[in-house]
Amino acid sequence: MRKNLAALTILGVAFFLCAMIPIAALAKGMGKGDGWEAGSKFNRLYNPATVETDEGEVLSVEKVMPMKGMSHGVHFTLKSDKGTVSVHLGPSWYIEKEGIKVQPKDRVTVSGSRITLDGKSVIIADEIRKGGKTWKLRDDKGIPLWRRK
Repeated sequence: MRKNLAALTILGVAFFLCAMIPIAALAKGMGKGDGWEAGSKFNRLYNPATVETDEGEVLSVEKVMPMKGMSHGVHFTLKSDKGTVSVHLGPSWYIEKEGIKVQPKDRVTVSGSRITLDGKSVIIADEIRKGGKTWKLRDDKGIPLWRRK
């Protein structure tokens, strides 16, 4: 009887742990349906025809939800010769995992698609350079690299 109870307890715990893995991935924004998929409404806004490069100073860095229903992403405000613009990098979990660190007063160069989101001009970044480091975020077609890993 004790062996059966122990076996059932072990099976119950194993089932619980296996069930928690996909839930934990979704909670971190790493699962499908977090709004950062390659074909998501937000990512379809990226337009290779509107890619530009801007260089300037980072004024602020924030975690935001670019669109309703998305997990948090990292964006910063860039002040350049062209004016001030919001730059969307990607999902927070990916930016943190890749070690991309951008802080106010940093000088950066950003390449990305300039679009209009909620009536405001923003850049969906495909590459960011700071000092001697370069981080690629999307391929030439705008497909996010975080969905390839």
